[in-house]
Amino acid sequence: MSIDFIIVIFLIGFVGSFISGMVGIGGSIIKYPMLLYIPVMLGYTAFSAHEVSGISAIQVFFATIAGVWAYRGSGYLNKTLIAYMGGAILVGSFIGGYGSTMLTEQGINIVYAALATIAVVMMFMPKKGVDDIPLDQVTFNKWLAAGLAFAVGIAAGIVGAAGAFILVPIMLIVLKIPTRMTIATSLAITFLSSIGATVGKIVTDQILYGPAAVMVVASIIAAPLGAKLGQKMNTNYLQWILALLILGTAIKIWTDIL
Repeated sequence: MSIDFIIVIFLIGFVGSFISGMVGIGGSIIKYPMLLYIPVMLGYTAFSAHEVSGISAIQVFFATIAGVWAYRGSGYLNKTLIAYMGGAILVGSFIGGYGSTMLTEQGINIVYAALATIAVVMMFMPKKGVDDIPLDQVTFNKWLAAGLAFAVGIAAGIVGAAGAFILVPIMLIVLKIPTRMTIATSLAITFLSSIGATVGKIVTDQILYGPAAVMVVASIIAAPLGAKLGQKMNTNYLQWILALLILGTAIKIWTDIL
């Protein structure tokens, strides 16, 4: 890789990871379209959808570790939720990551666009009263949480994502988890999800390790910085930032597919 290409990949990873740490996602919702389109726009060789999903998978693994580390001791990590949703999404993401080789390039993009569309619709649904629940009084349906996480894991594993961009609205809308707890806990859950997706991509040889290494370095630096800022921001702003990012990427992917 040339130096200028390394800089481009690093900047994509840094910007995406900073935003992902801030809003509590692994970052594939942002970095998938950035890796797919920005190198081509700048005159570099295009990554295939399989290559982008592979790079995204291994990058999310490290980005979520860094993000969770920034939330340690914050009181926002719900260990019960992490255990149920994390275990289910780990299995689902491995199935999706391993099985993604059976899909075409367009098939992977369609799965990504469908996930983004569902997520953005849910993000714009009303969430009144969610943040009024005291953190020590949060309850949820454990098996519903696990079932939803398993389904999300399969789809997210296909595109090399950890699934936080759809887990966040599910946790807010369906499970009624307060925003700050959702953001912190979703990072831990997506870390577990990224293990399954990464292993699935590695064993099927879908990862370009050079660009992935550059993205990882950027993630380790940027994700904790974003998480620190996210802890100080108004929760409504965080929800709108995430919703608009998902909306923009969904429109772009669907435009290219159709």
